[in-house]
Amino acid sequence: MVALRLLFFVCCFLSLNAYAQKPSANKKAQSAFVEASKALRLQDHKRAEKMLLEAVAHDATFATAWQQLGDIYRKKEQYEKAVPAYEQVLQTDPALTSLTYFGLGESLLFIGQYESARQQLEKYKALGTLSEKSRIQVDKYLSDCTFSLQNQQTDQRYILRKLGQGINTTDDEYFPKLTADNKTIIFTRKTKNQENFYESHWVDDAWTEAQKLIGHINSDDFNEGAHCISPDGKYLFFTGCNWPNGLGSCDIYVAKRENGVWGTPHNLGSPINTRGWESQPAISADGKTLYFVSNRQGGMGGYDIYKSTLKDDGTWNIPQNLGPNINTSFDESAPYIHADNITLYFASNGWPGFGRKDIFKSQIDSAGNWSLPQNMGNSINNFREQTALHVSMNGKIGHLASQDSSGQLDIYTFALPAHTQPHAVTFIKGKVLHAQDHSPLDAKIRVTRTHTNRVVFEDMSDVEDGGFLATLPIGDSYAVHVEKEGFLFESQQYALDDPKYANEEFTSTILLKPIEKGSISQLNNIYFAINKFDLLPQSTADLEMLLRFLMLNPHVSIEIGGHTDNTGNAQANQTLSENRAKSVKDFLHKKGIAQNRITIKGYGQTAPIADNNTEEGRRLNRRTEFKVL
Repeated sequence: MVALRLLFFVCCFLSLNAYAQKPSANKKAQSAFVEASKALRLQDHKRAEKMLLEAVAHDATFATAWQQLGDIYRKKEQYEKAVPAYEQVLQTDPALTSLTYFGLGESLLFIGQYESARQQLEKYKALGTLSEKSRIQVDKYLSDCTFSLQNQQTDQRYILRKLGQGINTTDDEYFPKLTADNKTIIFTRKTKNQENFYESHWVDDAWTEAQKLIGHINSDDFNEGAHCISPDGKYLFFTGCNWPNGLGSCDIYVAKRENGVWGTPHNLGSPINTRGWESQPAISADGKTLYFVSNRQGGMGGYDIYKSTLKDDGTWNIPQNLGPNINTSFDESAPYIHADNITLYFASNGWPGFGRKDIFKSQIDSAGNWSLPQNMGNSINNFREQTALHVSMNGKIGHLASQDSSGQLDIYTFALPAHTQPHAVTFIKGKVLHAQDHSPLDAKIRVTRTHTNRVVFEDMSDVEDGGFLATLPIGDSYAVHVEKEGFLFESQQYALDDPKYANEEFTSTILLKPIEKGSISQLNNIYFAINKFDLLPQSTADLEMLLRFLMLNPHVSIEIGGHTDNTGNAQANQTLSENRAKSVKDFLHKKGIAQNRITIKGYGQTAPIADNNTEEGRRLNRRTEFKVL
């Protein structure tokens, strides 16, 4: 907090000047205090604390020394020790300075003594004229006290559970980020003031002992941390501070994992990075939007959350501040955008909370407006520091870093209360391979919501292994298309309107066939009403993909084949299949495809691909295909 730091320096300044005018009559106490003042001027807080303790040991009524000692404890975030020091000031010389009430109020707030904190802060506010910055800070603390007193009931169903020794140690661990399948976690560990990345895997219902990431990310000379990982686990966006190729004090980098090894990090450059401080990246599941924290000029507070979208040429647009519904005049940090691409979680000390930084939730609407942040509640937040939340794809499990009573950061997991959950998302984890030799292909993956024809995901499969991971929000039906120049496109159908699919993981190996005579591709998202041949609106995605294929390959002619199951009269099914194939041809002709490039054939029930004795088999047999002529 910028204002809080200012108040601390005011406190120290007054301690060295106004307080010094009230010396102790005890020479040993006064001598120790003078030595403490010298140490403070040199920023040697350890020696200053030692000498102040010696001063009050010689003179227990030395209010100036007690005040200075409280300020040091507060600076070191040792609030439990700061409280009795400030209380000693009020017992011996309550008129010494009004800042005693502020220091005591803040310290009580930060140990969860909300009513007592409120009383002291109210006294401070009533004692004198405050600067604008001081008033804003005090009013924020008072709002925290009020909020906390009104939200003290804890739901025991949602208690944080500390992860085991494979992850947490006597060092600080924080910024937990997991892959989509929740089987790999990458986090930051700080050892002897050096930050590095560690990785652990979920094996036999337990996390393995974490190991440093293999490759070119971790260094012995610089700090790296505050990261996010793409859902497929192949890309790591992270913060590197004071790196030789940095633009500012801290920059955002990206690295790719190849053959199990992390490659050389790439600085994202301008306009993401500036001469200021950029950190804590969060990449959307489709890789097209990057959220991050910056103190660049033009912000709303000390540290704000920004976002930038990826251009078609692979560069980033100028970052946009998320605005006053997210950012405050204080500090926001640790953004995490869920795979639903709607729900943002972040840490803040600017919105009403339980003390220091709490975790909040906000959602963006179709017009691009963020909802006012919702505090995640005291099952998750408390008077200590919370940061860096990660939420599972299905929206039910969270991981975050939280301080314990000693101030150490460790990683915890918990079940998200229903009102804090995002929209559930599942995913397809697959590979795109050449149909003939099974070599990997880098193909475009596109997911379209069929009832609106809106593309909700678009990405490329990996050139090294053909792998991809596509996210699918629960509650709708989707057409999944895979295309690559020189190949027939693949069409798949996913009906995910039932919430039960939130806990399922879909796998798919897609074999793309080269464009050659006789190659057949199935259009799995062509829909007709029962016994009708009028195309339904949900067919648009497949129809447009077929249109695109024919426009990109003007030399190709195709046959549209219609198929039915064996329900009903065989001759009626034959006629129906012909009419359905003709409906597809008519659509293409109206869009500009020459009629001589398209022939139609109705196969009726004569070419089943599945057992007509089951409903699933009959569904598969009712299909539309195209064949290269």
